[in-house]
Amino acid sequence: MTLRSLAAPLLRGALDLLLPRACVACERPIDGNEPGVVCGRCWTRLVPLPSPRCERCGHPRRRGECTWCELLPPFIRAVRSVCWLPGGTAGPIVHALKYGGWSATASGMAERMARLDWPMDVVAERAALVPVPLAPSRERERGFNQSALLAAALSARWGIPLCSSVVVRARSTQTQTRLTPAERASNVSGAFRATEAARSTLRGAHVVLVDDVVTTAATLNACADALFAAGVRILSYVTFGRAPASGDRTGP
Repeated sequence: MTLRSLAAPLLRGALDLLLPRACVACERPIDGNEPGVVCGRCWTRLVPLPSPRCERCGHPRRRGECTWCELLPPFIRAVRSVCWLPGGTAGPIVHALKYGGWSATASGMAERMARLDWPMDVVAERAALVPVPLAPSRERERGFNQSALLAAALSARWGIPLCSSVVVRARSTQTQTRLTPAERASNVSGAFRATEAARSTLRGAHVVLVDDVVTTAATLNACADALFAAGVRILSYVTFGRAPASGDRTGP
């Protein structure tokens, strides 16, 4: 064992003693053995989407046909999300990443996204991860694109390429937060443009789009439309959070 390997844990212990870490979600102290910036208690208080779920879109099934699938274009193969948002501690965790500047939060979020179950054909075919791009002004304000951070961390865990420059914002849009489903779709219609890199490297591929949260899938769908038009064969979506629709079960 080298002197450096002995010194590293001692230094971490001293820093934790002098400058104890606090969870970015609940602000409680983080145990010295816990990695990251979110405490274990907050990770366990996420509210997963209840079963049974639709095999395609991953949404909790109601009686009869899946209504959430109706939001998706026919070339979307599968959608998966870790938890409800709002619900449990998901809101504070996402807020810490997007608005608190805690970019390190993305690693723990991606770790949980990487564990999601997928149809076997998606696992076999997925060829690239593409983050949903932010408007340049918003990315400058934030200092990073949270979807790109999640995609990079997923790329390392899944062992598939990250393609972060294959789709760009063609125009700025207003925030989707207070818009109706119809207004959301109109707001992002034509807002994305595939680059020449998409046409040359992703033609015929199965691509996974990455975002932090999905509500009506309007933004993801608009981004997927641009990539599909550029020759991508099929797409899937993965997000950390999913907003429940009216009437959804948010418990077991």
